Amino acid sequence: MVLGGEHVATVDGPAVRWTARDEAPEGEWLLLGEQHGRTYAAVVVERVPDELQPVSVRTLAPLLDPDELSLAIHAVAMSRWLASTPFCPRCGGRTEIRQGGHVRHCPECGKDHFPRTDPAVIMLITDADDRALLARNPSWPEGRFSTLAGFVEPGEALEDAVRREVSEEVGVEVGEVRYGASQPWPFPASLMVGFFGRATTTDIQVDHDEIAQATWVTREELARWGESGELVLPPPHVSISRWLIESWYGGPIPGSW
Repeated sequence: MVLGGEHVATVDGPAVRWTARDEAPEGEWLLLGEQHGRTYAAVVVERVPDELQPVSVRTLAPLLDPDELSLAIHAVAMSRWLASTPFCPRCGGRTEIRQGGHVRHCPECGKDHFPRTDPAVIMLITDADDRALLARNPSWPEGRFSTLAGFVEPGEALEDAVRREVSEEVGVEVGEVRYGASQPWPFPASLMVGFFGRATTTDIQVDHDEIAQATWVTREELARWGESGELVLPPPHVSISRWLIESWYGGPIPGSW
C-alpha cells in the first residue's frame, strides 16, 4: 500500500493498489501485519503521485471489504503517529523508528514510545417515547445530522463520559447507558466506543460551540426526511454513528452524506 496522509494509491474501481516491494516508491516502510498467510506493509510518502490515483480513505471506506478496510485504517493511524512523534517527549532527543514502525526509540534516554489511541464515546440517546436525539455540528450544512460524540477525560468512566458530553452539548441528562459496539477512527487516532443511552430529561439547550442544532426525531420522521433529502445521515460502513441510528431504527435508512 502506498500512503500519503490519509490518501492511498488505488486502481480502477476504486480499490487499494497493492504494489510489489521492488515497484514501490521510496518512503518509510510500515508493517501492517498478516492476513490469510500474506504479509502486508505500507510505504509512507509525503504525497501519493497522481499517476497512482490517490483517494482518501474516508472516500474509499464504503467500497472496501472489512479486511482491506482494517489494513487501510491501521496504516493511516500508524503513519499519523509516526509523523507526529519525531522527538522524545521525555528528553527532546530525536527518535528512531523500530519494529516495523510500531516503536519509536530514543537513543538519548533509551525510552521506547508506542502508538497511542484516544478513547471517545459516540452515543444514540433516546427518550421515554423512544425518539432519537440527533445533532448538527456548526461546520455542517443544513440538514446534515449525526449522533453526539466526544473524547473521554482522564480518570473518567466511559458511561460517565456519555452523560457528561450529552449534558454539556445539548443540556439533556442521561440515566441508563449500555454498550453497543466500537470502531477504530484514525482521524487522528481514536477508538470510537458506541453506546445507547436513555434520557431522563428532554429539554434541549445547545451549546452553540460544538453543536449548532439538535432535535428529537421519531422513526416515521426520520424515514420521511431521509427519503426527501431534508435530513441526511453519515454514510453506511464509514461511521459507527450510522450503525447506532439504524440499530434504533430497525433497518436501513435512505440517504447519506
